[in-house]
Amino acid sequence: MDNSSGVGVIDKAAQVLDALEAGPTTLAQLVTATGLARPTVHRLAQALVHHRLVSRDIHGRFVLGGRLVELASAAGEDRLIASAGPVLIQLRDATGESAQIFRRQGDWRVCVASAERPIGLRDTIPVGTKLSMKAGSAAQVLLAWEDHERLLEGLQNARFTPTVLAGVRRRGWAQSLGEREMGVASVSAPVRGPSGRVIAAVSISGPIERLTRQPGRLHAEVVGAAARTLSESLKKSNE
Repeated sequence: MDNSSGVGVIDKAAQVLDALEAGPTTLAQLVTATGLARPTVHRLAQALVHHRLVSRDIHGRFVLGGRLVELASAAGEDRLIASAGPVLIQLRDATGESAQIFRRQGDWRVCVASAERPIGLRDTIPVGTKLSMKAGSAAQVLLAWEDHERLLEGLQNARFTPTVLAGVRRRGWAQSLGEREMGVASVSAPVRGPSGRVIAAVSISGPIERLTRQPGRLHAEVVGAAARTLSESLKKSNE
């Protein structure tokens, strides 16, 4: 499919933004992802930084900028969050545990939607909470399908191993036991955008005493079903 609008500079800027959807990206990675000349990519990226559509992380890598979040909020068009409420409530009620959706933002994963367990001991993660990309089943899911270079980068100082991520890709879901916080277990599955790229992770979390030491055995099927429901919703909204 030809995605050209006929306005070259806009098309190239859109290629740069599309490439940044996967997370922090070096200039060399942008050149590879877009197929554009290095000077062109550098010039476009710097212009996008000027307009806050792109920013730089602490390592100097390019990431999507805060202005995009502001524009999406103003437009009210965040289809993932719009679809999330009923799915998370159903997931919470089916499992008896708190349910969340996480997106990657630079070196963090951010809770963008949640449904809390109403009573009893629970793992409370309010919307807007930033958590590490180095621990937890949602971090595993958000990293597992990345390209080789980002995978290696993400594994540095992580609480999980390449073998664990290989298992996540094979099964289609992740589990963790006390990785992020002692005594807390979680199960997560990938939410995919219309292109098939993993754009978020849907999770449940709670005390190991309830989820057991094999939480995936109890809840992977229903968490995976919730993730597929959200993925299908995004696909239909794009048609």
